[in-house]
Amino acid sequence: METKHEAYYVPEQSKLPLWASISLFLTVFGLANLFNSISAHKKAMLADSSLAPLGMFGHDGIYFVICGFIMFCFVLYTWFGQAIDENIRGLNSAQLKRSYVWGMGWFIFSEVMFFSAFFGALWYLRNISFPHLADASTNDILYNGNIEVEWPPAQTPDQIVNGDSASFVAPDKGMGWAGWGHVAKWLPFWNTVILLTSSVTVHIAHVALLKNNKKTFNLWLGITVALGIIFLGFQAFEYYEAVHHYGIKLHSGAYGFTFFMLTGFHGMHVFMGTFMLLVQWLRSVTKGHFTHDDCFGFEASSWYWHFVDVVWLGLFIFVYILG
Repeated sequence: METKHEAYYVPEQSKLPLWASISLFLTVFGLANLFNSISAHKKAMLADSSLAPLGMFGHDGIYFVICGFIMFCFVLYTWFGQAIDENIRGLNSAQLKRSYVWGMGWFIFSEVMFFSAFFGALWYLRNISFPHLADASTNDILYNGNIEVEWPPAQTPDQIVNGDSASFVAPDKGMGWAGWGHVAKWLPFWNTVILLTSSVTVHIAHVALLKNNKKTFNLWLGITVALGIIFLGFQAFEYYEAVHHYGIKLHSGAYGFTFFMLTGFHGMHVFMGTFMLLVQWLRSVTKGHFTHDDCFGFEASSWYWHFVDVVWLGLFIFVYILG
């Protein structure tokens, strides 16, 4: 008896993966050179004016970043548009849709490992590196006993030894827990409330879609997008406060580095998640896309949004409460 196999749609060959690789290379290349220019190229040019041409690969790295980012956005727009069109035309089989689910699952897992590395670095600094500096023999040998170990550290050990004044106002005025008396004015608390609320609203939207209630789905998904935008606005204001009120910058010791790297990358992911949900909302409102049994684009975006919320809880506890 002949066994019938499910048809599996295989799209035509495309150059989009190649263009995506080129755009990401330009973006990373530009970022690397831009970061290097902050210190290395600047010091080299001050010491020897003949090294000025090196600056074109440093300060101008921003142009590589912009070009690579715009190219990558165009590739994603074209690529996702093709995938959506194929699904609308009924070319996607159940097997292919399962591959989409696994692909999104592995993508979120890679993001888990990405943030695990930064949380691991923060844990290492606070529990191994700094206690080691407090050891008398280490402190005396490396820094002549001039290092006072405290968290959050205002400066790196080298900055202290070299008399560098690049430190924030006071270690006790970091961005951490300010006490119950100040919680109403503490931005991280309100950002936590906003993200947890957005996780509930996107779940309500999902339940409404499963019931084919598109009106309720559009309403609560729109509210989720609005909450994401509000979160980003609050975080931008928090950065302004950190830099201008406390003097905390990326190079302000281990605390400044870990604070901006962790919250900055998370903010980038919130932006990505908000944009993804916004696209799904526009597709539903303007094109009438998504039904209770065909809504992977929204479901994948909602999974990503829940992941972003969980990461923020980790940040709130380990960077703000315990920081």
